[in-house]
Amino acid sequence: MNSAMSYFNQDRVLRRAGTVLLAAWLAGCTVGPDFRRPEPPAVQDYTATALPSQTASTPSALGGAQRFVAQAPIDDAWWRQFGSPKLNALIERALQSSPSLAAAQATLHQAEQTYAAQAGSTLLPQANGQLGVQRQRMTPAVQGQTGPERTFTLYNASVGVSYNLDLFGGNRRALEALAAQTDFQRFQLEGARLALAANVVTAAIAEAQLAAQIAATEEILAAQTEQLELTRRRLELGNATELDVVSLQTQVEQTRAGIVPLRNRLEQTNHLLAILIGEPPAAATIPSLTLADFKLPTDLPVQVPSELARRRPDIRASEALLHVASAQYGVAVSRLYPQLTLTGNVGSEALTSTALFGPNSLVWGLAGQLAQPLFNAGLRPAARAAEAGLDAAAANYRQTVLQALRNVADVLRALDNDALALQAEAAADASAQRSLDLVKQQYRLGVATYLQLLIAQQQAQQTRIGLIAAQAQRLADTAALYVAMGGAGTSSPQ
Repeated sequence: MNSAMSYFNQDRVLRRAGTVLLAAWLAGCTVGPDFRRPEPPAVQDYTATALPSQTASTPSALGGAQRFVAQAPIDDAWWRQFGSPKLNALIERALQSSPSLAAAQATLHQAEQTYAAQAGSTLLPQANGQLGVQRQRMTPAVQGQTGPERTFTLYNASVGVSYNLDLFGGNRRALEALAAQTDFQRFQLEGARLALAANVVTAAIAEAQLAAQIAATEEILAAQTEQLELTRRRLELGNATELDVVSLQTQVEQTRAGIVPLRNRLEQTNHLLAILIGEPPAAATIPSLTLADFKLPTDLPVQVPSELARRRPDIRASEALLHVASAQYGVAVSRLYPQLTLTGNVGSEALTSTALFGPNSLVWGLAGQLAQPLFNAGLRPAARAAEAGLDAAAANYRQTVLQALRNVADVLRALDNDALALQAEAAADASAQRSLDLVKQQYRLGVATYLQLLIAQQQAQQTRIGLIAAQAQRLADTAALYVAMGGAGTSSPQ
């Protein structure tokens, strides 16, 4: 008899231990795919044909040649490479006061708190306290007894605890999705910082370009006005015709009219800069910028494609969305499996408040609930929909990487071509200015006609403005390269 009881007790212990081990194993089981970072691009270059080690040479006053330096580090404040204290001050103001940046920071904080709230609700047991008092009347006849009705007060105090064992990892996958969503918002914030700095740099260069074009056009206008006065005096002396005067007058007015849209664009650019630094256009103090305020960086960092995929905020954000979709697929799959919830409560009930916590007032309860979907026609389609969402996120990630590679390729080619364009514009400007000087001398001597002078002035105007545009474009594309490389980049998790 004792031997049988001993065997029974041992068997019961073994079964309990097996149950505990099984529960522990199930608690560590997480359905759905485990996320793995996508492989970086396998290509080694950005363009089909190799880029030169440096751009074409230009006059030193316009920046000279630029060298492409592989794997060169990028400064956090990459815009300082342009050597403009005015630009640096504008970007610092933007980073401190931009509403768009503040919104991105608040969105990240919201995501972090959402994750914390979900973690607190699912990782740990939920405990609730309750304290109550009830006034009741009991009629013995309801229970088949005799006697008078009785009225009494019932006091109770209790603590209830519940916990979902998360057997198949649905809650853990949901937390994983929220953590990835937080990563997404973090990379969005980094992208917002990068875009904000890039927009300020681009607007500042545009302001300098417009100011230079206005100054060049005003110089041409002054020269044309001078030539108009000379032609009028020649008309008085009988050495010119009325047609000469009218033609020059038309050219003067056309040049004057061309200054107006340039000034309008300059004012709009100032308004844009004001908004970027988080100030109203009427109250913002925007410094006057010239192209001479910018130094063209000579060493340009070029990261390999595999490193680019680990540093650009837009690629990292797309990767985070892929992680979100992977975790959400796991959540959908977990709903096909059982859910086990344990609940327990302990408390006290008494007829008087003084006896509420006495030795005879203790009440407690313990329960477990295992729920298994038996028929729910929507669960498997929901899982398939989540799987399709994962496929879509993977395709979007690949597209983001391809767009980033294209972006870098475009900028690298643009920089190479910008130097060639600037080289040609500089030569054209020098020739046009020399030609204009010669025609002016000939016109004063009466050798050149008004038509020749008009042609020379138009060529000088177009080439000078073209030179300014080429110089500004080279600066803007240099900034675009820093942006295409992801700025200072992000730290890659191990």
